Amino acid sequence: MGRNTRKRRSPLAVRAIAASAALAVAGGGLVWANFYASAGESKSGQNSTLASAQVATIDCPDVGQQLTNVPERARKGVAKELALLDQQITEAYKRLADTRQAQAGDAGFVNNAIISPLQSKRVATLDRIGINIRNAGGQVPQGMDQLAGCKGVADPNQTNAGEGQDQGGDGQDQNQDGQNQDGQDQGGDGQNQGGDGQDQNQGGDGQNQGGDGQGGNGPVAGDFIDINQVQPNGGPKGVGGNGLAANGDGGSTGTFTTNCGTNENELRNSDNVIVAPGVSNGAQHQHDYVGNQSNNAFASDQDLANAQTTCQNQGDKSSYFWPVIRLQDGTNDIDANAPGGGQDGNVGKIVEPSQAELKFVGNKQGDVVAMPTALRIITGDAKSFVNGLNNANTNWSCTGFEDRVVTDKYPICPQGSSVVRTSFFQSCWDGQNIDSANHRTHVDFVEQDGSCSNGFQAIPQLQVRLVYDIPAPSIQNGQLQNAYAIDSFPDQLHKAITDHNDFINFFDENTMNQVVDCINSGQDCQ
Repeated sequence: MGRNTRKRRSPLAVRAIAASAALAVAGGGLVWANFYASAGESKSGQNSTLASAQVATIDCPDVGQQLTNVPERARKGVAKELALLDQQITEAYKRLADTRQAQAGDAGFVNNAIISPLQSKRVATLDRIGINIRNAGGQVPQGMDQLAGCKGVADPNQTNAGEGQDQGGDGQDQNQDGQNQDGQDQGGDGQNQGGDGQDQNQGGDGQNQGGDGQGGNGPVAGDFIDINQVQPNGGPKGVGGNGLAANGDGGSTGTFTTNCGTNENELRNSDNVIVAPGVSNGAQHQHDYVGNQSNNAFASDQDLANAQTTCQNQGDKSSYFWPVIRLQDGTNDIDANAPGGGQDGNVGKIVEPSQAELKFVGNKQGDVVAMPTALRIITGDAKSFVNGLNNANTNWSCTGFEDRVVTDKYPICPQGSSVVRTSFFQSCWDGQNIDSANHRTHVDFVEQDGSCSNGFQAIPQLQVRLVYDIPAPSIQNGQLQNAYAIDSFPDQLHKAITDHNDFINFFDENTMNQVVDCINSGQDCQ
């Protein structure tokens, strides 16, 4: 994540044949085709279809998720190369947004001028990742040379204003490999090229967004749904088994609530110390931080252990952080011209949560064990718009309607009701590691019955509930007004499904033992 402010994907060059796609301007909206190509594939038929459609964004394989075994001494170098892959996609996305006229007149422009150069850069970066791994005594994953290819994806949500398919739980009608996100709100396309600067696609004052979003990269009307149209579905369950509640009537029934504020200090940056340590703007979107006050890309574990905390219990120096929500009402925040803000398509006024509830609960099967110091957990996937749902974990609702949850859309709440976003974290731990090469495999979600698989141990489950007092957007004749959205990577188009939440454990030993004792003995503590 960049400075604190009061902010991934060897050799394939000749073999990677990109699916060529054309960008078309239709109804003032620009949509992107996703270009994926593995070696030897021909996509000419598909491309001609995409050429006549709008195109939403560029989709490249998420290399970081494939790297499950990287030697410890290679991880920092690999992390920097993964961040470079992200930046390459961002640059290609911006070029796609800035060259619409050329694309409309040349069906091969996107492939020749955007996708092919991007793939060449990725080949070189993947080679360097392989060198880092081999120099540290590791083995490069088989097939990594196939990860240079990229594609484009069309956006069905440009016309699906407020309809909301598959509103509950796990049903976004998408396959898990991230290549066919059929029902995942792939809106956020159409850049309506008025204005200038980072908002050159805004087209007006930002209040009547015409389906483009204030920054030209989403959200669109189809990314929203009136909560009254959602049938009761039992409350937060995450996506596809990710994010089930670990607690229940049996086992360890206690709770520990830590009160760390709502980021009144306005501590934000666009770094990512978990995924991209040492890389400024590694997240390319702003996070709110509560708890630990020293979290940035360059913070060491010692820095975090010695930091100040906003938590009332001073034994909790943990870092809790999540993407900010912005109100796209035509105004901008202090980062309008900064990396992670306007330079990366994140525009509008940042909204501070009115409530930030951080609660640790037990496990319905039995006792929990203490979390190790510096344990890192990422829940949800900031790239699930193109990655698919394997790691997605989202819950969106409204106060007074929390038995109705949507995962792939933003709720429009009635007057007097506030937006709620909820995350139930992974709470099964491998018993050894505080992190893993892909930042996933050292922890896992509970099963339906609360059990942990693969010999993992149950640890306290962090449950985060954030509430926002946001004016309700409106959709009139397909036109979206006064939208809100989370910050995202530019190519993720501010999709609701990309919501995620992060935690680094820096409870001191005595306080963590209190957490475990309270939970295992059935007490409610703070």
